[in-house]
Amino acid sequence: MPSATPTECQLPSRLGDFETLGAALDYAAQGQRGLNFYSGRAELLESLGFGQLRTQARALAGRMLRAGFSKGERIALIAETDGDFVRAFFACIYAGLVPAPMPLPMAFGGRSVYVEHIRGMLTAAGVSGVLAPPVLAEWIAEATEELGLRAVGDLTVFGGGEPDETALPALDPDDVAYIQFSSGSTRFPLGVTVTHRALLSNVRAIARHGLHLRPGDRCVSWLPFYHDMGLVGFLLTPVATQVSADYLPTREFARRPLTWLTLISRSRATVSYGPGFGYQLASRRAAGLAPGTLDLSSWRAAGIGGDMIRPDILAGFSETFAPFGFDSRAFVPSYGMAEATLAISFAPLDRGVEVDRVDIDRLEREHLAAAPADGTARSRDFVLCGPPLPGHDIEIRDAEGRSLGERQVGRIFVRGPSLMRDYWDRPDETHRVLSAEGWLDTGDLGYQIGGSLVITGRAKDLIIVNGRNIWPQDLEWSAERLDGLRSGDAAAFSIDDGTAERIIVLVQCRPLDPEARGALQSAVSGALRAEHGAEAEIVLVPPHSLPQTSSGKLARSRARQLFLAGSFGEVR
Repeated sequence: MPSATPTECQLPSRLGDFETLGAALDYAAQGQRGLNFYSGRAELLESLGFGQLRTQARALAGRMLRAGFSKGERIALIAETDGDFVRAFFACIYAGLVPAPMPLPMAFGGRSVYVEHIRGMLTAAGVSGVLAPPVLAEWIAEATEELGLRAVGDLTVFGGGEPDETALPALDPDDVAYIQFSSGSTRFPLGVTVTHRALLSNVRAIARHGLHLRPGDRCVSWLPFYHDMGLVGFLLTPVATQVSADYLPTREFARRPLTWLTLISRSRATVSYGPGFGYQLASRRAAGLAPGTLDLSSWRAAGIGGDMIRPDILAGFSETFAPFGFDSRAFVPSYGMAEATLAISFAPLDRGVEVDRVDIDRLEREHLAAAPADGTARSRDFVLCGPPLPGHDIEIRDAEGRSLGERQVGRIFVRGPSLMRDYWDRPDETHRVLSAEGWLDTGDLGYQIGGSLVITGRAKDLIIVNGRNIWPQDLEWSAERLDGLRSGDAAAFSIDDGTAERIIVLVQCRPLDPEARGALQSAVSGALRAEHGAEAEIVLVPPHSLPQTSSGKLARSRARQLFLAGSFGEVR
């Protein structure tokens, strides 16, 4: 039976002050900490100390080079949450190869869709090989047919675990460390090119200024390694800061979300992140928990990011788990994206969720986040995501590219040392979002207040009707508060029918009874009319039919495409 790696050790902490990721693991290997992989029932399956990881990764790197791979070639890694993925990732690093983590099938609609998606990603990255768990062997073989790859399979394709004396190449800070595929939903995901320099710049900022990591910290994560928050936040940052981490596979979290909290309680973890739906799912499954079952008092940084932040979900989680020691001041709202490696801003620690209440009418018509004039005004609470990380700048710009003042809503641009080099082999897409002066167009809308960044939504999702800017999240959240609906059950967008913009709201409906379905349509329509003054066509769709990105977020634009294609019935 393996034993988990310790939280404490005598190795002095270095918070990301390395030139390459290989140098970071070389240093971490001198201590006793490491990575621990658990089952859905919180059983420890593998304990992988940093020293053990370094030895195994370097040996595998030698075998990769001996098999004919050369520095700069790409290898796709199907990102299972296990030791083999981590060994393969760091073997690529040591060999000077470029790992490209790719998703597991759970976010896709069956084998054919997954195979097609992975084949496109493999082609986009120009990979020379694919490493995947044995259980996916047939699917990956189908995806790689006629691609002429040098190696396809699990780690055994490179031979046994014997020591290897092959010389490993020298690494440079400006070498590409990995390719991170974005989870974009309107077009095929783009490969974000991240250098060692950009990665470690972001890690240092996260560790020193975002989370203020300290020697007694320990991480727990269920986030997938193919997503930037899971890969950078909870694999590469722990390695580069010598922090032990405990992992629950994402698919197991979906089945048993309370195992996440069990691991935090058992290991006295201090740092763990999730998107809003993760906190909501854990709250929903908490009914009947006996007093004393969990102790969450060690959890000092409960990060929230990856999508629009809903204060009501976090308030519900806090209320549910306060009897188990959870302190609502532990919440750390954050903002980031793969194109910035991961993090762009963090709310201050130990203050919990701070909100800015704004007048919805003025927001929609004037693009101004003004406080409601009186109690009768329609209002909305937005979460403050804190100031940008040191060395990074943020500008809010209007449609003409002019910089806007405080509380003026516009497009968010960011500049700093953590930005991607480019989109891999996509110069036109790179030029579209990254200026010669180093400014990245995030595609998000927001405003600043007192130095803090506030996110209001994605620019491409904004609904514009009769001069009003309506945020689809507002419509979706109003619908999802109704009895019988859950978070993620609604998707709002607009379509142009040739004469005017029409608002469409797709709602996942579980009842089959026609009377119940009609009542649900009426209830949603009434709520949107009462709360937003919005007339919308409510279209009921089957459960689990709304598309998601590979990171589990609603793929709103894809839902719109499916609707227009008639996938949910005839478009009227």
